[in-house]
Amino acid sequence: MPLPPRWVRRLVIAPGTVLLAVLVVTTLPVWLLIAAVASPLVSGYLRPLRLLWFAIVYLVWDAAALVALFGLWIASGFGGYKRSPAFQRAHHLLAGWFLTALFWQARWTLRLRIDVVGADPDTALPGRPELVLCRHAGPGDSFILIHALVNWFKREPRIVVKDTLQWDPAIDVLLNRLPNRFVAGGRRARRVGPGGRGGASRETLAEQIGHLARDLDADDAFVIFPEGGNFTPRRRLRAIDLLRSRGLDAMAERAEAMRHVLAPHPGGVLAALDAAPEAGVLFVAHTGLDRMLTVADVWRELPMDKRIVMRFWSVPPEEVPAGREERIEWLYDWWARIDAWIDAHRRGEDSR
Repeated sequence: MPLPPRWVRRLVIAPGTVLLAVLVVTTLPVWLLIAAVASPLVSGYLRPLRLLWFAIVYLVWDAAALVALFGLWIASGFGGYKRSPAFQRAHHLLAGWFLTALFWQARWTLRLRIDVVGADPDTALPGRPELVLCRHAGPGDSFILIHALVNWFKREPRIVVKDTLQWDPAIDVLLNRLPNRFVAGGRRARRVGPGGRGGASRETLAEQIGHLARDLDADDAFVIFPEGGNFTPRRRLRAIDLLRSRGLDAMAERAEAMRHVLAPHPGGVLAALDAAPEAGVLFVAHTGLDRMLTVADVWRELPMDKRIVMRFWSVPPEEVPAGREERIEWLYDWWARIDAWIDAHRRGEDSR
């Protein structure tokens, strides 16, 4: 579905979300009773009750975030000073608090736990900005990564994400107030500039990413998902076919050798590297939820009882290649390394 105009999202969807949350909370015993009655009829320990509870928690979480963001809007002079450093910091703190609450519930309801291994941002390149290049697979990976960056490593992320996330009203309001980029599928792109206004931009996506990556502070983390979308087997094959159709047979062969990731798009990564030559690069892989590609997969796994492992690799800026072709080869080398790590991790899980 096409994304509604901003005024619809602000005046209809956001207030509607708050009203729906109030309605659900006031009738909560009824919903819980229905789910409790249905649970014995479905295989899996309290599966309907767990799913309903987490859905209600997320709805209330979204509504509470909207109320808090509305309060910040009033406090900033009805939006007049929302771009000031103080209010930008306030928005990052608010995001950290709400992500902490959400993952506390995820651990309790879904039995999820998150472990970080490798060179994390605290120990790898302290006191300097970082470009964070993450694989894109499975539900919630963006939330998990941003939660780690904000709450564990005290970074202020700038994110390049799909504009469909603006269907979520709290994410829509929060990310449009901070320096981020919403991008559309295909060759279209949405730009979120200093005024927070979205719209079709004449800039290429790479140019938008380059602008966003400029002037990073010491605690900034520029987050990009080079694959451009969640991994699925069909998307993997489509990406390989696209490379072949462009005459990039060598890259297609390399992409074909990678079984668990999509071929990375180098354009945005190259633009970010050019715009922030002083930044280190942090590659991130994760596994644990990546086999759950559909709603049916998530339903089947409840309660999940999953250990999500995030693996960080840090590259200092002086080790980043200088030439365009060398950087593309370097990116593919790292993506092959991520693919190998995922494969080894899965083999270890399957052997248990």
